[in-house]
Amino acid sequence: MKKNAIAIEWKKDFRRNGTLYLMLLPVIAFYLLFCYKPMYGAIIAFKDYSPRLGIMESDWVGMRHFKAFLTSSDFNRVFGNTLKISFANLIFNFPVPIIFALLLNEFKDGPFKKTVQTISYMPHFISLVVICGMIKTFVGSNGIIGSLVNRVTGSTGSLLMQPDKYVPIHILSSIWQTMGWSSIIYLAALSGIDPQLYEAAEIDGAGRFKKMVKITIPSISITIVTLLIMQVGRIMSVGYEKIILLYNPLIYETSDVISSYVYRNAFETQNWGYSTAVGLFNSFINLLLLICANTVSKRITDSGLW
Repeated sequence: MKKNAIAIEWKKDFRRNGTLYLMLLPVIAFYLLFCYKPMYGAIIAFKDYSPRLGIMESDWVGMRHFKAFLTSSDFNRVFGNTLKISFANLIFNFPVPIIFALLLNEFKDGPFKKTVQTISYMPHFISLVVICGMIKTFVGSNGIIGSLVNRVTGSTGSLLMQPDKYVPIHILSSIWQTMGWSSIIYLAALSGIDPQLYEAAEIDGAGRFKKMVKITIPSISITIVTLLIMQVGRIMSVGYEKIILLYNPLIYETSDVISSYVYRNAFETQNWGYSTAVGLFNSFINLLLLICANTVSKRITDSGLW
């Protein structure tokens, strides 16, 4: 009886919201084709994969590729660089959109606010290849940033030829590129705050700063915590695209991360099984970090992803 009742209710709901269900189909198809189906390829991490033999016919090697990566001379370098860039990105890049959204929220809607928002969004829509070309130009020996830093530090040449300069370049350019676009979700959360709270605070004599601390930030705290958990879950996923477009052998010491290491092993040395194992190891670490961050958040703030 329960099954029949559920089926009847589902049919009624489908008749009422049939268009919405149809709109959902492309999303489901996307995740099935591009997220779940490729998981089958993770088997390559446990095989000595050969494109000629295919996945199933290639020799099974078990955990050999994982052991090779964990004991290789490259492990400490790429793992350390990934952690360094990720934590620097978390510490410096994550708070900037929040601060930017809070500052924008203090301005009334008008030409100035709209202009600032539009300018801050623009870097997000510029091709990454163009962004990296601009960075190379700016930090080159004759670039506006490169020549200024070289004059202050006494060094010479492009900053991208100096290993100790890569992480600051990566982080600062990421802040410039993502600050405006990432602030949208916080601005949306800020727009949902009840104006009566601010009016009551003004009656009590609270100034702008006190209203921000006592009303604004607590009201968007759940949004901040949720995005922080998701950011921690991606902490090992430093994208290879920007790094490959910027780095060179002279700065492998500080710029080579797990994703760029996987890319080189897959497409330059064609060591498919080894590169898949390294990528799977990276995903496993991300999963552990996500679970830990969610657990800590649930205990401290009583909110999390699940």
